[in-house]
Amino acid sequence: MPLIPEEPQIHESAQGPRATPASGRTAPTPRPVPGPRPAAPSRPGRPGPLRPTPPAQRAPRDGAVKPGPPATASPAAASTSAAPQVQLIPASAEGALDAAEEAVDLLLESGRAPGDLLVITTGEQHPWAAHELSFGEAPYWAQHDAGDDVFYAAAAVAGRAGVRPVVVVAVNGGDDTVAAALTLARTRAGALLICCGDPQQINAVLGTGV
Repeated sequence: MPLIPEEPQIHESAQGPRATPASGRTAPTPRPVPGPRPAAPSRPGRPGPLRPTPPAQRAPRDGAVKPGPPATASPAAASTSAAPQVQLIPASAEGALDAAEEAVDLLLESGRAPGDLLVITTGEQHPWAAHELSFGEAPYWAQHDAGDDVFYAAAAVAGRAGVRPVVVVAVNGGDDTVAAALTLARTRAGALLICCGDPQQINAVLGTGV
């Protein structure tokens, strides 16, 4: 009779850590890496982006004033709790729009939501406003009501705009409309009013002494 090799005995009492095959391990789920926010897609059937896309990481010009801690407002304005803080960025009428665009870029880079910003021009319309108005007033103001992007308005129609946390005024001409535009802008700014233009002209209206 052939000899049957003895089968190994498995003792149930012998317990220990069981090794998990490497192939059975579950790989950790990779976490998404935050990156730059994609640009807003173009609107179907319309040329150009929804609004002018500022140059990425554009360095401010020498001597440019960043929208940092705003200058102290006048005692009369300080006594009103709802009065916005006022900051002045000196600029010529020809350079006021560029200065306003720089202020917008810096505000967005510092974490401000695009929908927080309203830009008012006292002279020539901002190119974005002129472009959007070419499709009619209804879609133009619908973008204002949506409140999800920077909105540009000429002083003549800015009275229709609602309150936003930050209002930037480009005093780029229209001397007969500057006073009304600055006064209106102060009522539309919830927290901060940035005025880009001639300091004497702006102070004569707002009386802030900035």
